[in-house]
This record gives sequence, C-alpha cells and structure tokens, in this order.
Amino acid sequence: MTQPGNKQLTIRKRINDTAANLTRRGFLASSAAACALNVFPTGSFASIRDLSSTDPKTDAEGNMIRPFHVNFPQADLIDLRRHVAATRWLNRETVSGPLQGVQLATMQKLANYWAKEYDWRKVEARLNALPQFITAIDGIDIHFIHVRSKHPNALPVVITHGWPGSIIEQLKVIAPLADPTAYGGKTEDAFDVVVPSLPGHGFSGKPDTTGWDPVRIASMWIVLMKRLGYTRFVAQGGDWGNAVTEQMALLSSSELIGIHTNLPATVPADIAKALQFGEPAPRGLSVEERGAWDQLDFFYKHGLGYAQEMAARPQTLYALEDSPVGLAAWMLDHDARSERLIARVFDGEAEGLTRDDILENVTLYWLTKTAVSSARLYWESKLPFFAPKGVPIPVAVSVFPDEIYAAPKSWTENAYPKLIYYNRLQKGGHFAAWQQPELFATELREAFRTLR
Repeated sequence: MTQPGNKQLTIRKRINDTAANLTRRGFLASSAAACALNVFPTGSFASIRDLSSTDPKTDAEGNMIRPFHVNFPQADLIDLRRHVAATRWLNRETVSGPLQGVQLATMQKLANYWAKEYDWRKVEARLNALPQFITAIDGIDIHFIHVRSKHPNALPVVITHGWPGSIIEQLKVIAPLADPTAYGGKTEDAFDVVVPSLPGHGFSGKPDTTGWDPVRIASMWIVLMKRLGYTRFVAQGGDWGNAVTEQMALLSSSELIGIHTNLPATVPADIAKALQFGEPAPRGLSVEERGAWDQLDFFYKHGLGYAQEMAARPQTLYALEDSPVGLAAWMLDHDARSERLIARVFDGEAEGLTRDDILENVTLYWLTKTAVSSARLYWESKLPFFAPKGVPIPVAVSVFPDEIYAAPKSWTENAYPKLIYYNRLQKGGHFAAWQQPELFATELREAFRTLR
C-alpha cells in the first residue's frame, strides 16, 4: 500500500498531539459563555459521571447545560475482557473471502487484541480533554461535545454521526475544524464544533417510548444549537446523520443556512424501484450513474441484512448486548468496503484506521449498553433512505469512492436544487471523518466558504 507522505504524517500527529490544548481553550470559552454548566447525575449513566461541585446553572429559559466526564469503573473493563476471552467461536466459513460474513480470522485477531492489549482509558482521556456536556431536550438527556474556536467569527457546525458510528468518528476532525491555522487552513475557515450523540447512542439517554425518528431528532438539534446561543449555523452528516441533517433543513429553521453531506439522498424514483424489485439497470445511464447503480445493486442484494433485522425486529438482538465479539462482528458487517478495510487493519495494514480506532467505537457501544437502543432508530424511521427529500436550502456534497454508493453529479443536481458544492474524492469511504480526517476537514472548509 502507499504510505502517507511526510506532510500527511505531520498533520495526523498534530491532530493527536494538539487536540488537548485546543479543547482546553474551547472549554474555557464555553464555560465563560452563558450556557456551560454542571454534571447531570440522573439516569442510567450516573455511575460513570464524575460529579462536579459546580452549582447547577441555567440559560435564560431555565434549561441546564452541564459538563460531563467519562469514567467507567475498572470492573466494567475487566468484565469486558472476561466476556471477550470467553467467546464461543464459530467454525470457519466454508468459502474463501467474506461472502458469508465477517471472517473468523478477522474476529479472532480483533478479539485477541481487545482482550490482551487494547486500552480504553486512552480514548477516555481524549474524550475528557474535550468539553462535553449533557442537556435535556424533549424529555431526554442529550450528550454533546462543544468546542468553540479561538478564532473570531467562527461558523458554528453541528455534526451528526450514524450507525454503527458514534462521536468517536468525529474526534479526529474537531481540532482541524476549530483551529484551521494549525492544519493547513486559514483563520476564516474556523468552525465552532458541536458533536451530539444520537438518542439511544453513546452517552445520550435511551428513549423508553416510540417516536424517536430522524424528524424528531432534527428538531432537537435545532433546539440544541439555539440553546448554545447560535442564531446562524450549518449542519453536517452522513448515514443517519444525513437523514437528521436533511430533516433539519426541511424544518425551515431560519438559523440553519446550509448543510453538507457525505452520504446524500439522491437516488431517482425509477432507479430505486428497479433496485427494490431486482430489475435490470435502466437504459441510458452515464458512466457515473452506472457505477452508482452497480454499488447500490450490490448493497441491496448483499448488504441490507443488518438494516432489515433492526428495522423489523430490533428487540430480538439480545446477543449484541451479551457478547462483545458478537456486537463487534455485527458492527463490522455494515458495508462490504468498510469490512474489507477493517479486516486489512487487523492484518497489520494501516489505511486511515487503526485497531484502536475500531475498538474505541465498539467498546463505547458495549460499555454504554446501546447495541439495541441504537438499533431501534431503524425501526423508528419511515423515511425512504436514499430518496431525494426536496431540501430547500444550500447543500454541499462530498463523494467518497468507497461509500455505499458514489452519488453521480447528475443525480445530486436533481436532488438538491440549491447545490453549492460537489466534489468527488480519490479515497475514503463510509466513515469519512474517521478514515480521512484531513480530507474531510478540507471538504467542510470548501463546502461552506460561500456561506460565511
């Protein structure tokens, strides 16, 4: 494989080495602002929150925003290793390659590293170096990271993860977005960065009623940004993050001035119908369109199993809450290209992700016991995932080649009447911010430049 150049290595080192300094500055700025405030001790995560002596404070409307600290008991980490070591292994797949699913060799390498070498405390320290908060919206606790840039006139952006992602996906891009001058950008490229955890995911609360779909979450994110004092902001998302972000745009909030997506919803109705019923590709497709068709055709035939089960019977997935290796395998099998990349990582190849990256994300799901609560988002949503929604505000699209499908420019222009930016990248996949943080940060700078 091609190794990254010296410039890329330097940028990646800066992302890891300077994030703490940036986030401490952001924390002080956030704390000095009107909303920043105390630890929230209620709910199922009380035992992992480091309770602060700071008195509760509220914003002008009486809404509390409380600092949050991650500290899982050591007993939980010991129990995790015990579960991994006690895995009942399957017999080896009967075909070569991943045709039947995630291969036994990959999972055994993952489990061996997880049980013997992986250190959760490292990512816990990285999270705690960031200003994290909890606030209640629509009756549920929402966890979020909030980093204010040191640069004046920074553009606020709320970035939403998907499944099987989490806030772990965005950790590498927070510093480049908030402090662009340290990462090849300009002062005027700066963002104030807000990264919330979806309901039922990570450190956010778990809904105990129905109705928590992307439309409802979108309205919550608008409330969150207003509560933080922002009267003008943009939004970004891929996967479920795109669904939420597009719904934010459809709510016609005057504060939201534009969105960016790395998994746009652009598939025309005739294409969607043909895919759904297993029909041949329509005639007259361009080279780009045919490439997108082939990717989608493969996904519809071979990649939808997890989504269909979670959309139909999420409560059946008890095994994901009982076996960490079972949970990891389920998450790795999200899409074929990501699975192949992750398999190569555990074979010792570095391709934008590390073994720690992958296990940080899976371990977060395990420790927060959110495997099933996160899966219910598939059951809740009734939106046609890839269909255009008629977004009425400016839209920017970055197309990564190893995404579930690489949206053609023709489909994208038809789906988004106010398309302000479109770019096809040479590398990167479904977890773009996680895999290619430098490219992702550059894309956001370019995408929103005309809206500043």
